[in-house]
Amino acid sequence: ERGHAYTTTPGNAFFDVQSWAEYGSLTNQRPEDLTVAADSDGDELGKRNPHDFALWKASRPGEPETASWPTPFGRGRPGWHLECSAMARRYLGSAFDIHGGGLDLRFPHHENEQAQSRAAGDEFAGLWMHSAWVTQGGTKMSKSLGNGLLVTELLARARAVVVRYALTAVQYRSMIEWSEDTLADAEATWARLEGFVERACEHVSTVTDDEVRTAE
Repeated sequence: ERGHAYTTTPGNAFFDVQSWAEYGSLTNQRPEDLTVAADSDGDELGKRNPHDFALWKASRPGEPETASWPTPFGRGRPGWHLECSAMARRYLGSAFDIHGGGLDLRFPHHENEQAQSRAAGDEFAGLWMHSAWVTQGGTKMSKSLGNGLLVTELLARARAVVVRYALTAVQYRSMIEWSEDTLADAEATWARLEGFVERACEHVSTVTDDEVRTAE
């Protein structure tokens, strides 16, 4: 209805990037510099522009019947970006404060999320916070690579407060290189902080309220 989407073959709908003047604003990219959206079959489905992305995808042979739903433009399933916009609207409303995620999701995923939600009339996220990764040997930890760490395993080796400190010791947009020394270093630092607080509490307990007010 707003002119930002179009259908092609039955069950397939795409977002028209050229219809949305703000597209690229989240990642500060000009339309002519954008990476082509990852829709390998977009051309054969009649996509108008290589930058357009799927909002709805038609069912394909072999896919479970339970993984598709009827719509006015054909039976199918939501595109990856649309799933997230739908969840945000349902649980957070049409406007919310903060949208988080990893740096690798900024484009095209979050750019597409923002475009389709705002083009639909939602205010969407007021602030975006993209965090860097936890890495091992310079490689991002991920389930697909099999190099992740289970929290239960970490808690068997260190206190929860030490694990939290190790993961928040750097600014959220900075990488954390995880190694065998990470927990040991965090434990040592946390022990120094604990020691300072304990000594301060012992000293403060001997100071009266009047003395504190006088010092102020």
